[in-house]
Amino acid sequence: MAAHRLFASGGERHRPVTVAIPVRNGGALLCEVLAAIAAQRVDRPVELLVADTASTDGSADVARSFGATVVPIERFSHGGTRNLLMERAKGSHVAFLTQDAVPDGEQWLAGLLAGFELAADVALVCGPSRARPGAPTAVAREQDAWFHSLSPDGASRLDRTREPRGPSAVTFCSSANCAVARAAWQRVPFRAVPYAEDQALALDMLRAGYAKVFAPAAAVVHSHEYTALSQFRRTFDEWRGLREVHGWVQPLALAGTLLTIQSQVRKDLRSARSRGVPPDALLAEMAGSLRHWAVRAAGAAAGSRADRLPPAVRVLCSLERRASFEPLA
Repeated sequence: MAAHRLFASGGERHRPVTVAIPVRNGGALLCEVLAAIAAQRVDRPVELLVADTASTDGSADVARSFGATVVPIERFSHGGTRNLLMERAKGSHVAFLTQDAVPDGEQWLAGLLAGFELAADVALVCGPSRARPGAPTAVAREQDAWFHSLSPDGASRLDRTREPRGPSAVTFCSSANCAVARAAWQRVPFRAVPYAEDQALALDMLRAGYAKVFAPAAAVVHSHEYTALSQFRRTFDEWRGLREVHGWVQPLALAGTLLTIQSQVRKDLRSARSRGVPPDALLAEMAGSLRHWAVRAAGAAAGSRADRLPPAVRVLCSLERRASFEPLA
């Protein structure tokens, strides 16, 4: 099949690119995100578009002060809201962020756009997330290890396959930091799924014959620190999403799980020492690491088996308070 031509490096230079962000009470971090967008160095006009879900902290006014067009919405949905932003966007390419994902440097947007120049059929480009300064060792190391595995040599990675299998490096995409070609989206929009709309989009784009790029240079600063309960619930939601989109069931074997947790804690301890964490703080780091990996294992096991749980239990396990289990058709 002939490649879909989505990016023509000459004519595209004069067309706008849109940066789109769903927002609800973005707070101080939203200001950081918007300031970082304003600082981008890119040779195309930039449109800033925000979908605001009934914020009560002045987020909509803050966005307007940075020149954003604000689209008020009554109810957020992962796929539906992003489709709305795509419909309203003027850009031939639309870069998506979340309200707490701060572009890391002035070349973030140029880095995403460069991914479309690698081939005529690139429809989707995503970049890495880096942990916030002061993030727990387990959080920072897990993120660094995952994104390094997507491109060990630091070069942009281009993937094509009509039979994608995931979750994997080939199918990975995060709407906290990605860009979509409008021409491809018109054929392959976001699915109206309750979670993991980015993973579903990557699958659909690949199956439709488009290419996907991972661009290591287009990073954002984005990480979370949760209580144990909130981390469990967030992990439950993520792994339920992986089950719904990919059919993935996390392997469950007590001995193997304990060995994995032990290995990860040891790696975190070495990482903390290499970063110069004082000896008197290492015990706290180790305890935090043990909690992180144990809770992650429990949330992954439960989330990927969400189909076996009653709806009321799913609600209790979910950070989004979602009762359903909805496999991708």
